[in-house]
Amino acid sequence: MTDGKQMFQPEVVTFGETMALLMPDGSKGIEYTSLLEKSFGGAESNVAIGISRLGHRAGWFGRLGEDPLGRMILKRIRGEGVDVSRAELTPEAPTGLILRENVAGKSSVYYYRKHSAASRMKPEHLDESYIRQASILHVTGITPALSESCRETVAEAIAIARRNGVKVCFDPNLRLKLWDVEQAREVLFTFAQEADYFLPGLDELKLLYGTEDFDRIVEELGRLQAVSIVKGGEDETYIVEQGDVRAIPYFKAERIVDTVGAGDGFCAGFIAGLLKSYSLDEAVRLGNLIGSMVIQMEGDWEGIPTWDQVQATLNRVAHVER
Repeated sequence: MTDGKQMFQPEVVTFGETMALLMPDGSKGIEYTSLLEKSFGGAESNVAIGISRLGHRAGWFGRLGEDPLGRMILKRIRGEGVDVSRAELTPEAPTGLILRENVAGKSSVYYYRKHSAASRMKPEHLDESYIRQASILHVTGITPALSESCRETVAEAIAIARRNGVKVCFDPNLRLKLWDVEQAREVLFTFAQEADYFLPGLDELKLLYGTEDFDRIVEELGRLQAVSIVKGGEDETYIVEQGDVRAIPYFKAERIVDTVGAGDGFCAGFIAGLLKSYSLDEAVRLGNLIGSMVIQMEGDWEGIPTWDQVQATLNRVAHVER
């Protein structure tokens, strides 16, 4: 390990697939536009960028192709203050790609990620010393859906965290384009059993538990050791802790521009709240605020605010309440 790698010690470590993102410039669909804007997106790197903007040290790693898109992604994430010293560019496979369009109010996403560099991640790509020094390991259910080796990598990362006293935060991020509910259910709940913080969406839980009954969902969550933070409630986020359910109201968005990335923004805010030693309720409240701010701007991660912007928004809210 080089001295440079020892200098930056992230409070939060996360990993997964980040893909290049192409979107039409304007209101035309992909089929008819002549211009595509280039960016990138990935649930885990979105969270890492958010944590960095909110004033904490974050590290992200994954495998990217040794290609222009991979190099662009690595530079952009590093430019957001996220440590990428364990990320790897490989000539073995290409960087994954997303195409996204919004036509007549309907958003469509097209993935080109099969056999991507990220899907070839293996447990031996993990650096135990890097995970060990963090306070929190954040993982999602997207990574284990990419391949069997990715599934094994997530399992090993969680095992490393558990034996080193690192808290595990798990967002199931169910993606039915990657696997079906039956496949996902067993894997995601296995990882949820190992988590300290479980961050599912209410719609995800309805699919995974096969019920619309909220009380039954709460009963099932009560079997987990984790504190469950359930996103996507009726104007509120739920905290399910040892059978107790508390609701934390949303912050009303002045306008909704793009809902993509709202969940990742929430996760970043919630984790930042934990790092700031907030209570669970206050950490969720911060997550709600970040999610509200994210949906008022286009992009996967671009709308995540800085800590100064958050404080300015909270001051305005406090002023209105008085």
